[in-house]
Amino acid sequence: MKALAKILILIFAFLMVGGGELLAQCAMCRATVENNLSNGDIGIGAGLNFGILYLFVMPYLAIGVVGFLWYRKSKLQAKHEQSRRNYQW
Repeated sequence: MKALAKILILIFAFLMVGGGELLAQCAMCRATVENNLSNGDIGIGAGLNFGILYLFVMPYLAIGVVGFLWYRKSKLQAKHEQSRRNYQW
């Protein structure tokens, strides 16, 4: 469990350090989409919307996976301790 905590802390630190550069792209994306929409091309706008949805869903999916693994591990530990208690009697 300690290794998982270290990995999560490293991932969080990496995202926090590199997060400032991500905000710099918003004006460029908006200008590109507006330019393409005025020319009648909706492909880039649709791709950008898909990318936004992808980025929106990924943190929730990651939290769900971590929660599921944590739940499964706690259930296995409880089962293991229950069998250990039954064995002692």
